[in-house]
Amino acid sequence: MTYRSRIAALAAALLACALAAPASADWPERPVTIIVPFPAGGGTDTFARPLAQQLGSQLGQTVVIDNKGGAGGTVGAAVAAKARPDGYTFFMGGAHHAVAPALYKQLSYDIQKDFVPVALVAQPPQVVVINASKLPVKTLQEFIAYAKERPGQINYGTAGKGSTHHLAGELFAMQTGIKLVDVPYQGAGPMLSALIGGQVDMAFDGLGSSSGHIRAGSIKPLAVAAAQRSPSLPDVPTASEAGVPNYQVSTWYALWAPAGTPQAAVDRMIREVTLALNTPKLKEQWATNGSATPNLTGPAFGKFVDDEVARWGKVVKDSGVTLD
Repeated sequence: MTYRSRIAALAAALLACALAAPASADWPERPVTIIVPFPAGGGTDTFARPLAQQLGSQLGQTVVIDNKGGAGGTVGAAVAAKARPDGYTFFMGGAHHAVAPALYKQLSYDIQKDFVPVALVAQPPQVVVINASKLPVKTLQEFIAYAKERPGQINYGTAGKGSTHHLAGELFAMQTGIKLVDVPYQGAGPMLSALIGGQVDMAFDGLGSSSGHIRAGSIKPLAVAAAQRSPSLPDVPTASEAGVPNYQVSTWYALWAPAGTPQAAVDRMIREVTLALNTPKLKEQWATNGSATPNLTGPAFGKFVDDEVARWGKVVKDSGVTLD
């Protein structure tokens, strides 16, 4: 090996060591960024921003939310997967990212390999919501009957092709024998604006992003897609109670770190997230938005993700959903 090649090899080794260096005992020593792969105003933001504020208070550093929407959350995920794994970038994704592997043939990242699971952050159920001025129905069964009389004439908004909003609609249609038309938007925020404005008739949305609009009377809930009624919507029946047995979908949200992030930073973040989620303030906010406080971190959360990838892969296969 020549002198020049030895120097180059040493430089490469030093760079690799720097990238993989353990987090300082004083971590974090500067602001931490959480990449959110959807536009501001959606369900992910509903939980990410209060969590970031609480984490910032606990860590003594600013925790910045960086919204990078597009392609059903896969654009932001790809950016996060390639971020420097130094403990200063995390990724707040969710159920959408368990769906993506079955839909996208050439994803530039692997949610199960390119990230380290940190913690499940929230798990609000989905809710079937309508624009009451567009659909003259009061119950889920009335809606199903109305839709059966108008196959392909009722549309529903989604947070993008292949999002859980989209597949929840496909699953509902398969279970009830109706035909709906999906209308994709760049995130739950724009989709909800379209629903409120009457550009779409209905949606299958996470309770976290819909609850405020439901309380304001802007949209009407027909059923909650959960085993039990939501404490935040006690008068709204479950889908099973409303005549659609076993229709259960949650729009869960979670935190990951890029693969290679120092374990010390991951472990500290797990502790801080657990502490944050158990503060009275966040417990109250989570409950208001229809979510209990999860207690699933590290490898156990990773197993949950593996199971969700398998579950949604089957839904994609059975529904025949494809992306152009």
